[in-house]
Amino acid sequence: MSGRGPIMLGVEALALTDGDRGRLVDPRVGGAILFARNFESSPQLRALTASIRSLRPELLIGVDHEGGRVQRFRSGEFTPLPPMRTLGERWDADPASADAEAFEFGETIARELRDHGVDFSFTPVLDLDYGASTVIGDRAFHADPVIVADLAGALVRGLDAGGVASVGKHFPGHGHVAADSHVDTPIDTRTLDDILRSDIVPFAALIAQGLDAVMPAHVVYPAVDAQPAGFSPVWIDEILRQRLAFDGLVFSDDLEMAGAHSAGDIVARADAAIGAGCDVVLVCNDFAQMDDLLARWTPPEQPALARRWQAMATRDVG
Repeated sequence: MSGRGPIMLGVEALALTDGDRGRLVDPRVGGAILFARNFESSPQLRALTASIRSLRPELLIGVDHEGGRVQRFRSGEFTPLPPMRTLGERWDADPASADAEAFEFGETIARELRDHGVDFSFTPVLDLDYGASTVIGDRAFHADPVIVADLAGALVRGLDAGGVASVGKHFPGHGHVAADSHVDTPIDTRTLDDILRSDIVPFAALIAQGLDAVMPAHVVYPAVDAQPAGFSPVWIDEILRQRLAFDGLVFSDDLEMAGAHSAGDIVARADAAIGAGCDVVLVCNDFAQMDDLLARWTPPEQPALARRWQAMATRDVG
């Protein structure tokens, strides 16, 4: 395997450790995801991303950098951004102003990340704000799927103008269930028709506009499939790939999360995600599980992986 492989891993601290270096040089690894533990200051972050580049220039570096409570880099040269719900509240009073601010937020995220050597953010959140999910909550733009599509589309245009790819999450929608997939396995009992009329609307709209990547939810929708969406060929292959005609990169959500445990150990989870149609699997925080995955997992051939990774990497700044 050459180029960027199908694994994306977290790194341990403010600078690369020997363990990080040993993992990141593995050709099955295609990227690194950063967290608050990896940030102390702007100069330190630039040094960290430069060290990753010096190790393997082709690796892509991502981060969950949405604004609000999910903004990993919060000081130095980074602009503090409010949660996306504030844009939805503004849209209710002044849609044009909200769209302009969403574009500005996207462009700010993109330019600040690129200036620190980070390639993309796992944003926008396309979940609907049903008032049920504490893990989504004010991360969602709005309860109305058309308004979510409008605001998220403006944010994606800003990301694109700033030279950064977009990742829509959490397909097909995490906002209707109260349970947090980090610590539980949420179950959404709605029918496929109900979900298609509501939660899928923003995904379909942004895919039509050129959304770069999608992350499925560790949520079970038993009326559609017994497997969580991230392990479900029905959701990823039949609905996302075929019905919605999405040909971009599909990232699993973190395979360490409780919502992923139904598939078995870390190798079984990786097999389940790739088997369902994910392109890249994320293992974010447990370094022993990363080492276990690298010791025992043989990924299948993925003919489209290099092309889809490259689409995430190729950007011209507007």
